[in-house]
Amino acid sequence: MSGVHTEVDIPRLNPQRIARMRDRLAAALAPSVLEITDDSHKHAGHAGARDGQGHFTVEVVSPMFAGKPLLARHRLVYAALGDMMQTDIHALVIRSRTTEETC
Repeated sequence: MSGVHTEVDIPRLNPQRIARMRDRLAAALAPSVLEITDDSHKHAGHAGARDGQGHFTVEVVSPMFAGKPLLARHRLVYAALGDMMQTDIHALVIRSRTTEETC
């Protein structure tokens, strides 16, 4: 996103953000499950919301996580999202699992 955004922009911007998040995570992690939830409404008035950034939860089930500890899995998610972590996402809850861990 370019320009300066505020809290009032969040509802308008988040569907686009979620689509971009989905594209980036799918390309990097080849997930069998990818769910993205917009939690921004729970944080109205929060500093990140005032700056126009969103709050999200992602659930990712990917073979890329096999054999990796939680911190390494989160780093893969952050790397996939790249600059969105500075420009579009204020807070991110990550639930990362392998296919074997979902059974």
